Amino acid sequence: TTTIIVPVILRLLCLYIYLFPVFSGPMVYGICFCPISKREQLAQLKVADSKTLTEDEREKLFTKLNDANDFVGWALRILSPNEISTGMQQRSKYNLNTMSHDTAIGLIQYALDSGVQLKEVYVDTVGPAEKYQAKLKELFPELEITVKAKADSLFPIVSAASICAKVARDRSVKSWTFIENLGDVNVDYGSGYPNDPKTKEWLSSNVDPVFGYPQFVRFSWSTAQVILDSKAVPVHWEDDGKDGDKKDTPSVLSFFEKKTVDPKLQSHRYFTERKLVSIANL
Repeated sequence: TTTIIVPVILRLLCLYIYLFPVFSGPMVYGICFCPISKREQLAQLKVADSKTLTEDEREKLFTKLNDANDFVGWALRILSPNEISTGMQQRSKYNLNTMSHDTAIGLIQYALDSGVQLKEVYVDTVGPAEKYQAKLKELFPELEITVKAKADSLFPIVSAASICAKVARDRSVKSWTFIENLGDVNVDYGSGYPNDPKTKEWLSSNVDPVFGYPQFVRFSWSTAQVILDSKAVPVHWEDDGKDGDKKDTPSVLSFFEKKTVDPKLQSHRYFTERKLVSIANL
């Protein structure tokens, strides 16, 4: 009798999520994962928090991560500015924290569905870390989940995820194609961050008084709102009930309310001339 031994290799991987917040242009969410046994090998790539690196340094590290694809994997989720603005300005507001959480949950599920055998998950927090961690743990009870503030500076692979997200966003912004016919619009709009003078100058110079901005700009961004309030044509909605000149205008809803008949209403002269009165309600 011949016994055949089939080796079973179980890869336990760490998944790290970096949620990269931006204020104009797309918002990029990145995950990076590697075997637990390769943690030291990953650290030797000298990855760091993307915010502390120059663009050239990030590009070089991103190339290193790509070349190390035998033990490092990554994936991204990109939300367009129009998608963000639509969510934040709809009747039932979809705020950025909830949007970030849902995207992170989707990326974890994407990794699981793709066959990545997860054991540990490290997340850069959005909002209170304890509540966020409890939320993820309830959804993924089989995983060891750690949510920390500034995780991109604490864990090398979170740094790696931040580099993937930042490089992707920088490339997206640089190669952005405007779907609107803007003619010879100046595309030197800077980084898209609120503290970038070049971005503020571009916003101030390229606002349309009626249509505002192209979809590249998040209308829900407070900086854009301030410029729109000062330079765009004001809009007054006739049915919002806030216009002082429209106080006596009935609401549209009033036409659907149940009406009651006032018994003191003047009857038609046919009845009054003949001194006819109603003795009962039909």
